Amino acid sequence: MVIVRSYLAVPRQLGDEFWDIERIDHIRRLAATGKPYKVFVTRKNSMRILDRVRFRFEDAGLFPDENPVADTSTEISGIYMASPIYLGDMSYGALSGNPNIAIAMAADATEVLAGTGEGGLHPEVAKYKRIFIQWASARFGVDISVLMKGLGVVIKIGQGAKPGIGGHLPGSKVTEPISLTRRIPIGSDAISPAPHHDIYSIEDLGQRIEALKEATGKPVYVKVAATNYTPYIVSGIARMGADGVIIDGHGAGTGATPLMVRDNVGIPIELAVASANTILERNGLRDRFVIIAGGRVSNATDAAKLIALGADVVSIGTGALIAMGCIMIHKCHVGNCPAALTNKIDGTRMLDIEFGYRGLVNFIRGFTLELANILDLLGLKSVRELRGRRDLLVGEDLPKSILEILGIEGLATDPEYRVGELWSRRRLSYLGELVTKGDPVIIGMGSTGPPDVEKPYRIADWLRIDGAQVTRPSIDPYREDIETGFYLAGGKLYISAPVIFDITDAEGETRRAIEWASLALGTGLFTDKADEGFEEISISRDWGGVVEWDDLPRIGKYLRIPSSTRILQRIVEIKGILGYIVDEDLGDQDLELVVSELDTILKNAGIRYRYDILAKSSRIRDPGDIVKLIMLGADSVIISNKILEIAIGSGNRENLKRKAFNLLAGIKKEISLLAGASGVYSLQSTLTGNRELLRAVGLQDPIALGIRVKQAGSL
Repeated sequence: MVIVRSYLAVPRQLGDEFWDIERIDHIRRLAATGKPYKVFVTRKNSMRILDRVRFRFEDAGLFPDENPVADTSTEISGIYMASPIYLGDMSYGALSGNPNIAIAMAADATEVLAGTGEGGLHPEVAKYKRIFIQWASARFGVDISVLMKGLGVVIKIGQGAKPGIGGHLPGSKVTEPISLTRRIPIGSDAISPAPHHDIYSIEDLGQRIEALKEATGKPVYVKVAATNYTPYIVSGIARMGADGVIIDGHGAGTGATPLMVRDNVGIPIELAVASANTILERNGLRDRFVIIAGGRVSNATDAAKLIALGADVVSIGTGALIAMGCIMIHKCHVGNCPAALTNKIDGTRMLDIEFGYRGLVNFIRGFTLELANILDLLGLKSVRELRGRRDLLVGEDLPKSILEILGIEGLATDPEYRVGELWSRRRLSYLGELVTKGDPVIIGMGSTGPPDVEKPYRIADWLRIDGAQVTRPSIDPYREDIETGFYLAGGKLYISAPVIFDITDAEGETRRAIEWASLALGTGLFTDKADEGFEEISISRDWGGVVEWDDLPRIGKYLRIPSSTRILQRIVEIKGILGYIVDEDLGDQDLELVVSELDTILKNAGIRYRYDILAKSSRIRDPGDIVKLIMLGADSVIISNKILEIAIGSGNRENLKRKAFNLLAGIKKEISLLAGASGVYSLQSTLTGNRELLRAVGLQDPIALGIRVKQAGSL
């Protein structure tokens, strides 16, 4: 057996990472010394909103004092905390046992709190007191004797890494110890239901809160993911008698999640906390109600900003793992963690408990000292005085609407919205895995997606899909059928998913492979040849004398137009066509803008559902792009064969057919995941043009207004 009792070298990071070398080094310094390292940390080139918020008085804090004066202690629900730190809910199973023990030990030693996560309770962890027991949708291994351990109970509704879907522990990690604790068979996937099947309304949640309080006599908190309606959900939670809420923001870590959900669903914690705090204060619910904020809390500067925006306590999960040795390889779900933190329990590799405990205790102490230094430099005597002090914050290079949501001052600017790479290394890797397995791509840890980490390439990169919780329960895509099919051409054509592959330039075996896979799965094909696929008529990029309106065929054709809003008012005059193909490769404007505008014009004219809108581009990359375009008004998306070249490549006939089938099957399943997470049973009837299920994250205000999508955190 290998016992891990020292830090491993961090491998070279091949792409953009939130948890980069600088952040990892900071945490390791604290974990090694227990002393403060630096405060008022700045990230000049970051597009993350929290990194573009700073305190008014920051300059003096580069070299913190080892003996700060300010008091970092607080109290929640009658529980004393030496520092406002909650060690985030990480389950026994996602973690490999010894890390769970080290976390519980460290919480007791430093007088903070720790969450047990979903899936029962490790017998050694049960010996420690400063823990909150999680009560999640599957109730794995949880009964009244487990609930009576620790200081409080957490009803888990959602989490930031996978809003709208349940927990996921792959069967490869369900070894005998996990089987016994979770009370499930060895080797079986532990996939929790997306909703609690006894909580379908805020009133149902209120009954569960009261029942758990009555049964245990302990405070009850509710954990939700940060999504569009978090402020209203949080106010409902407060009205239903909960003691507090844990809000888990986009980018929070996890042991296993579908990559599509991780990167496309949910909103940043800073926007969710600010808006939740605002609505609680507005409704007189803030007193004696606790907000615990989590999701990418990497240092004391992050913590101080979130507290100033309205949080009482911050939740730290990934940071705690890094303090115990995590090297950020995003393979927690596989079970072969080199740092012995998330590996399967099979007797081959274990974390030394003392090493993990010592590093985590030092990290908490160093973090706490840095927080105290920030308070001293701000002229505050205690962390309690910092809560809600938005007047101490200013924003830099943020849209006006975001400054208003945060409730802070600052010079409003609209950031450049297209600065990234179309086909990043991670997107290429994702496609490779999708065509290999034909199932949704699963990954560990927090999101690396745009705009917070990777730079955004297209407008869709600035948009987030809603995750359904409580007031609109999610639909379990693993257990329930979701209707992904679309009727086109006036109901004459049915496709099983809103995906049409352009095979105009595809040749030979690649073309035949896509044709076969499309036939097998019932998706659509597009070609510009009149005797195949969709018939179409084109209007040139120049828009002028190329086509005369009187010469246009009136029956059975789609009008292909360049992606340009300048021509839209004229084309709605045409009668007798089936719909429009908006081609981004022919136009000079973003597809999202033109599709949304065309959808709006047709709706305003009262004729939207007479016509199909098909969005076409060689720059569609994945189901996230597809679903967002549908929400903006498209009926289906035509994908060019560029993605075929990247994903399928070349090879023999059977290999190409397998890859083509897996590509289409995987896309369809991931679309179903995104729909289920949004609480949508039927895509065409509920998703098309439903902008209310979208939020922008720091997108330029003029563009957000142009596509009629609210900024995340809007009330």
